[in-house]
Amino acid sequence: MKRLLKGILLPAILVLAAQPLFAQWNFKTHYFNIHINNKGYITSMKNTTVKPAREFSPADQPSPLLSLYDEEMKRSYYPQKAGYNKRTGELRLEYANGSVATVQLEEKGKYIKLKLAALAPRNGIGAIQWGNYYTSISNLLGEMIGVARDTSAAVSYAIGALALNDNTIGGEARYTSETGAGGYIVHSPDPVNHPLPLEMHEGQQSTWGGDGINDVAFYNRKESYYRTLYGNTAGVDYNGRINIRYCSRDRRKGKMIFSPEGVPIMANNEPNHLMRQDVPGVDYIGSSIALWGSPDSIALMDVIQDIVLKEGLPHPVFKGRWVKDPTAFKPDMTTYGNQYDSMASYAKQMGLYVIHAYDHPFLKPDRGNGGYLDGPANERKPFRLTTGNLSHREYADVLAKDGLILGRTSITNSLAPGTKDASPVPSDSICIQHRRFLTASLTAADTLIYIDDPTHMEEIACWEGHTRELNMVKIGKELIHYLGVSSQKPYRLLKVTRGYWNTRPVAHSKGDAVDKLQVTVGGSYQGLVPGLELQDEIARHYADIAAHSGLGMFDLDGQEFLFHNGFGAYSVKRFFRNVFAQAKKYNLPDIRFTGATLSEGSWHYQSIWNVGGGKNIYDADLRVWGSTTSQGKDLRDVTFANFFPSSFGGNFPIRANSTVEQYEHIEATAIGYGVTYALKIGQKDVESCPQKYAIFEAIRTWEAARTANAFPGWLKQQLRNPAKSWRLVAGADKDTWTLYEMIDGAKKQPIVLKRAKGY
Repeated sequence: MKRLLKGILLPAILVLAAQPLFAQWNFKTHYFNIHINNKGYITSMKNTTVKPAREFSPADQPSPLLSLYDEEMKRSYYPQKAGYNKRTGELRLEYANGSVATVQLEEKGKYIKLKLAALAPRNGIGAIQWGNYYTSISNLLGEMIGVARDTSAAVSYAIGALALNDNTIGGEARYTSETGAGGYIVHSPDPVNHPLPLEMHEGQQSTWGGDGINDVAFYNRKESYYRTLYGNTAGVDYNGRINIRYCSRDRRKGKMIFSPEGVPIMANNEPNHLMRQDVPGVDYIGSSIALWGSPDSIALMDVIQDIVLKEGLPHPVFKGRWVKDPTAFKPDMTTYGNQYDSMASYAKQMGLYVIHAYDHPFLKPDRGNGGYLDGPANERKPFRLTTGNLSHREYADVLAKDGLILGRTSITNSLAPGTKDASPVPSDSICIQHRRFLTASLTAADTLIYIDDPTHMEEIACWEGHTRELNMVKIGKELIHYLGVSSQKPYRLLKVTRGYWNTRPVAHSKGDAVDKLQVTVGGSYQGLVPGLELQDEIARHYADIAAHSGLGMFDLDGQEFLFHNGFGAYSVKRFFRNVFAQAKKYNLPDIRFTGATLSEGSWHYQSIWNVGGGKNIYDADLRVWGSTTSQGKDLRDVTFANFFPSSFGGNFPIRANSTVEQYEHIEATAIGYGVTYALKIGQKDVESCPQKYAIFEAIRTWEAARTANAFPGWLKQQLRNPAKSWRLVAGADKDTWTLYEMIDGAKKQPIVLKRAKGY
């Protein structure tokens, strides 16, 4: 009997040895372990830095490693069978529609790299999705970069994923408009201390408030359980548990989308239709993410930075440090009054580096100037000094001698009337919502414009704000304003104005294209949205400005217009990649960016988010985050959860009645929370302040200690307490500081701080 069993088992053993496929697989990093079952689901996610290892994968909700999405059928497919080849590192996933995906898995030390190597046959699959990766973490929701964080002392762990290529973006594949998230969801980071009202549930959505125009009025929910969203790379379930998801799309053929889809941003911002353009060569094959887990305290600098560096992701630096490094956080100066005699001196005395000329009109990107804001010979001199006015280039060169940087605000990619690509000769590369065709020829004076198809032509041109003044079509090189379309044949445009924006009315022939254009919003922001190829040129134009006019910082107002072409975070990443690539050709330092918004697309490139300001963000007198609106609380929660510097916005002007004590509190709170801000500076007001030099010294002292990484984590927690006041005194050796708590005006309880090793 023993001989018979031996004869049967030996061939079976040989077959198994030749076949390197296994039924259950573990993958690990220095701090994290995942288990994938034979159906292609992650069934375990463990923190391996503690014993016993702590489980974060919900038993009732395993996570599909990769799902597929049929855009036409609006149907998702999840893996049904998996097999792993340890020799090649390839995981084979089979789906009910007959598709087979090949995913390359690599253990990379601090993260696991996942890459879609192949999908065949496609069988109608237009997009793929990594996840959702479900966790049991219910504390902080990192909805931009895709992270679930538990910052409690008892757990202190984070699980996240990071996209490794531009066409892998945060969100779910089913939302084909890719507009991004907005509005509020209900989510309590601490159900014990901040319980939800009985009538609410986790994940419940609501719109922002306000009028849809004034961005300050958006933020109208001061309760801690209202969480504003700036991405959908992470979400919460009905129990508040956080999940993470990225997707990638086949962009080679354009698609009709309804934008913004599934995103309750504002009550009066109604979705509309857009035929998204083709993008040759951009597909989901090669989509890649890094999956990681680690103690929360080391997640940013030890793990995420490791991913960024190893995978060649953007790693901009400011004064030699990664812009995400909390020791690189620093206020900028933002000017008013247009008097610049002492601005450089103020900056040096406070230890600051950026002078943001906010008292100059917003720049409107115009490739017609070639990047020379004041003309090729610097003939315009917009910066006022008593010794003689200077051009941008001249003033930037003066600042550069002291290591200072000049910045300006611009309206990101809005092609304004009168600029090279808008009018009087509009570009042929403007983003088109819909293309129709003339069914009858036109003379230069005709206002009866007949088209072949009225579908969606009744919609106002953009979902944001619905600005009627920008509803227009382009025929040849003529812009034509209209409002509405007839409902019966022969279809014609209504309320027509020929030669809009000073374009030239001319005759057009039957069969000519009638292109309904995608636009921005009204007022000073009015403009046309470029198509992707033209947007690439606008991006390079920013680097041209930096090279030729000396700017080293841009504040991108209207930054959400990068979404208006229908490509979401892919558009944002592509824009910034082109800016930085062009700047590299000029051998420029990394440009410092802030802007009107922050997204998964801009997270890597954007240094700060000094948006808003005043009492809407932080009220230094009452010591509260947003005394007039919830903007301060809302944006603080977003940035902190996503490992990004928070901001006080444009704030705290030094005036006649300003005191040192105010700025000691401002700086202590900023360092406690990890905050930057745009310090409002007007020369006339500063000179009226008796305590100006003491204020300068206080800011310089705190910022020097922050740069030296002198504040331990436990102390930062205390600095956040608004009931406490502080005084920081520099030591004689520039490497030590003494921090005092101020009690009844007296310095108490001294704490000696020292420069951290390596800083």
